Amino acid sequence: MLDLIFKQARLPDGCGPLDIAVQGDKIVAIAPLVDAEAHEVIDAAGRLVAPPFTDPHFHMDATLSLGSPRVNVSGTLLEGIALWGELKPLLTPDAVMERALRYCDLAVAQGLLSIRSHVDVCDDNLTAVQALIEVRKRVAPYIDLQLVAFPQDGLYRSATAETNLLRALDMGVDVVGGIPHFERTMADGARSVTRLCEIAAERDLMLDLHCDESDDPMSRHVETLAAETTRLGLGGRVSASHVTAMHSYDNYYASKLIPLIAESGMNVIPNPLINITLQGRSDTYPRRRGLTRVPELRAAGVNVAFGQDCTMDPWYSLGSGDMLEVAHMGVHAVPMTSREAMAWTFTSVTENGARAMGLPDPTLRVGGPANMVLLQARDPIEAVRLKATRLAVVKHGKVLARTAPRTATLDLPNRPTTLDPADYAPKGDEKNT
Repeated sequence: MLDLIFKQARLPDGCGPLDIAVQGDKIVAIAPLVDAEAHEVIDAAGRLVAPPFTDPHFHMDATLSLGSPRVNVSGTLLEGIALWGELKPLLTPDAVMERALRYCDLAVAQGLLSIRSHVDVCDDNLTAVQALIEVRKRVAPYIDLQLVAFPQDGLYRSATAETNLLRALDMGVDVVGGIPHFERTMADGARSVTRLCEIAAERDLMLDLHCDESDDPMSRHVETLAAETTRLGLGGRVSASHVTAMHSYDNYYASKLIPLIAESGMNVIPNPLINITLQGRSDTYPRRRGLTRVPELRAAGVNVAFGQDCTMDPWYSLGSGDMLEVAHMGVHAVPMTSREAMAWTFTSVTENGARAMGLPDPTLRVGGPANMVLLQARDPIEAVRLKATRLAVVKHGKVLARTAPRTATLDLPNRPTTLDPADYAPKGDEKNT
């Protein structure tokens, strides 16, 4: 007897309706009809079953801390960093763990089962590092949690940052992090990129730098990162997060830079919710949108994966652990409104994020992992448009979360009595994805 069958599901590539059969933690069949008994049968009813969502850029040490010790009044990146500096001395391992575990509960409900979290190491006690290592262990059965040793105050700007970063890596933190644009000088920033790349190479680790999270067109550390990635052969182990200064580069420089990024094989991780909120704060009009050059990077063959960055913390007072909200903002902010591009945003928060994190291929296939999400939508574009309800979330073949479909009851003359948002797309829309 099988453990689980999804009946009449649609896949992200448009195939379906198909049955998806699960035995243990593997998908054992995908076919028009799986004629077998199972311990549980879920009727997908023509809805989308997709890989779980992935967030390759987050700050779990700060999440859900909104209002402690105060709120970011200006809404700027720099006030957020200053506010985090006020909060750090107040942190305790128990408080960090409690907030992080609550966030992980929310993530599972949203079908978000892989998260890369930066954790500040500019604290000689490494309070947040200790807490999140314990959280990683506790959530391991249901969330792939990667931790990045992140010197928030700068590798060279903070006196003990490099020592603490190495200590954190020795404790088992997974990824080398950095923030070159926050060093005292451009030269120090470039020097930090080289040093961090060498640490990653020496330890055979991944590297993920907050890179050029600025409106300054002269903040060009991603160029150094691409060159060092190529020199050391780090390739896809490297990610440049944010890269918002690219929205201010002149087109000639960008035309030189983007091929260097593509040549290096590195990933780029924009964060639409936060980039559109924090960047351009010093502008009057015209005001910059804040995101990096996503279409141009895609066209060059760079793996671009959207991240969420923050939820209710010193930098961002909104957020809900919803990667479809991230994709939805990306559509609007870049903007990307072709059907191909809108469908790509769904891929950016599923497959591309997994690739940036170095995780196994998450696509649904026979013999692949039984990790998936049933969405109240018929296709990826509809899922992004509606920020679709996660009807069922499955990890290792086990249903971890269920949510009732979003429906409304109407009392209108000569009109339907119930409304499912997914029924209101133009007829045949799902065929044109």
